[in-house]
Order: sequence, then C-alpha cells, then structure tokens
Amino acid sequence: MAVRIRLKRMGAKKRPFYRLVVADSRAARDGAFIDTLGYYNPISDPVELEIDEEKALEWLQKGAQPSDTAKSLLSKTGVMDKFAASRKEG
Repeated sequence: MAVRIRLKRMGAKKRPFYRLVVADSRAARDGAFIDTLGYYNPISDPVELEIDEEKALEWLQKGAQPSDTAKSLLSKTGVMDKFAASRKEG
C-alpha cells in the first residue's frame, strides 16, 4: 500500500481549513485516512500551522511520501530537516 502525507480540505465554502493526514494514495482527497498529523489554517492572520513532529517523523521513517504542499509545510516547521539529519546518521 502506498502511503502519502497530504492535506484534507475542511471548512466552509471559500473558508478553507486543512488537516495534514496520512492516507492511502488511492483514497479520495477528503476520504478515509490513517492518521492525523496536524492542521493548517491559511485564512487566519498570521497563518496557523500546527504539526505533531514525532508522528510526522515516524511516518516519514516508515516510508510515507509527502505531497508537494505537505512537504513545504513540513519544511516550514523543520520536520524535513530533522528527517534528513536522521537519515544521514543511520
């Protein structure tokens, strides 16, 4: 099963709110998911971004592939740097 870290859209019309989730790559965008890693609110000022770093690192080490947007958000919180550092150590 190919597992991806991606965004799940929530919120009202024209008021997007996203959850960062781990899901099977074949599942629908807002369909079934395996685990929730955090959330992203682009509407608020400043932007709200909350990610559980431990869970995210665990899923990345298990082989989950982040989407382009998820990778960008993980980079902003420093998770991708920690993941790259852990790969170089081991």
